[in-house]
Amino acid sequence: MGYKTVAKELGIDHSMVRRWVKHYEQEGIEGLEEKRGKAKGPGKGRPRTRPEDPETKIKRLEAEVEMLKKLLKM
Repeated sequence: MGYKTVAKELGIDHSMVRRWVKHYEQEGIEGLEEKRGKAKGPGKGRPRTRPEDPETKIKRLEAEVEMLKKLLKM
């Protein structure tokens, strides 16, 4: 069966089937295991958010305080 035939039967894009075959050829059955969220140890994986520099954080917090003060006066 070709990539497109398999993809059509599964209701997915043929590029996904091609990717699975490539992973299987490179790593065997382990290449098909879910890898998202498996990075371990310090410095592994992508950080969830970019750290905020101190000046930007102070400005943001000051703006939040002002907004809260205005809301409390209402």
